Amino acid sequence: MTRPLRAVSGPDFVPALRAALDGSGPAVFAGEAPAGLPAEVARRVSVVVQSSGSSGRPKRVALSADALLASAAASESALGGPGQWLLALPTTYIAGINVLVRSAAADTEPVILDPSGFTAERFAEAAARLDQPLRFTSLVPTQLHRLLESDAATAALRRFDRVLLGGQATPAALLELATERGIRVTRTYGSSETSGGCVYDGVPIGSTQVRIVDGEIQLAGPVLAEGYLDDPERTDATFLVDAGQHWYRTGDAGTLVDGVLAVTGRLDDVIISGGLKVSLGEVEAVVRSLPGLGDAVVVAAPSDEWGETPVVVTTADGASLEDVRAAVAEALGRHAAPARIVSVAGIPQLSSGKPDRVALRLLAAPPR
Repeated sequence: MTRPLRAVSGPDFVPALRAALDGSGPAVFAGEAPAGLPAEVARRVSVVVQSSGSSGRPKRVALSADALLASAAASESALGGPGQWLLALPTTYIAGINVLVRSAAADTEPVILDPSGFTAERFAEAAARLDQPLRFTSLVPTQLHRLLESDAATAALRRFDRVLLGGQATPAALLELATERGIRVTRTYGSSETSGGCVYDGVPIGSTQVRIVDGEIQLAGPVLAEGYLDDPERTDATFLVDAGQHWYRTGDAGTLVDGVLAVTGRLDDVIISGGLKVSLGEVEAVVRSLPGLGDAVVVAAPSDEWGETPVVVTTADGASLEDVRAAVAEALGRHAAPARIVSVAGIPQLSSGKPDRVALRLLAAPPR
C-alpha cells in the first residue's frame, strides 16, 4: 500500500507534518520538491528528509511516524518530561523536524524563530515568548557560539531547562564556556537515519542500542528509518539485520566504555600520508583544543610527496603552523602534523550547520 507524498515548506509545514504523523494527510517531504521526487511512498512512510551529508551524494531518508514518535518519547523521558520548544533550526533538517514532532507529542505550541535569519537578538526575543514550566531548544555549535557572544542571548539561554547540541562535533572550549555561564547543554548524537539524536552525552536514550563492530558505531532501536527512498542498493549497504535485529551502520568510528559512547571521527576520514594512516577527525580534535582554533576543520589535500596530507582551514588569522604541527605531532605522531593552515573569512556550511567538507577540500588544495 502507498500514500501520497507532498513537498512542503514555510508556514504550511507545521500542520502538514501533524497530519502526516496522525495519518490524516499525505506524507511530507521537508523542503522544496527536488527533481525526481515520487508522487507516492510506502504507507508506513510519513516524512522524507533529504540530506546531502558532509561529503557524499544526496540521501532521501524515509521515516515512519512510529520512528519519529519513538524518538520524541525517548527524548521526553531523558529530559524529564514534556515541555515547550523553541524552533531555531530549519525544518529541512531532522533536528528542526524533531522540535515540531516533540511539540506535537507533548501537545505544546512551539515558538518558531523568525525564519528570515538566525541572530542572537531574534533568539532572545523568541525565547521570551516561551510560557511553559519546562523549556527546551535544539542548536548546532555555530549557533551556540554566536549566542554566547551576546549578553541578552546568554541570559535567554539560561531560561532553558536543556539545550540540545548536535549536528557536528562540539569544541571542548565551547562546552566549557557554556557551562561556566550557566547553560545546561546536552550533546546529542544521531542522524536522519535514527530520527535525530538518540544518544545523549554518550548514553543511549529510550530503547536505542549501540554496538561497535570493527571500529564502526552501529545503532538499533525503534527510531530507525525505513531506508532510503527509491535507493534499495544504498539501503541494503547501510541497514542490516543481525539475529533478527535491524541495525544502522553509521560510518562513524567510536568506542564504547562502560556503556558510554565516544565518537572519534568518520571511518572514511582516514588517509594514507607517507604510507601511514592518519585520522583527520583525531587531528581536528587536537587542533580545536588549541587557543583560537575552536572552529578549525581538518581536511585532506593532495601532496606530490606524501600522497595526501592534513590541512587546517580556520577563520583564525595568523595561527602558527609551527605550534599546530608541534601539538599534533606530540599527540598523534609527526606523520599526522598538518601541512598548511588556510585562513578563510567564514567556514562553508551545509544547510544543517555542518562544515561543507567538499568546499573545504577545494579551499585546502595546494596552489598550482
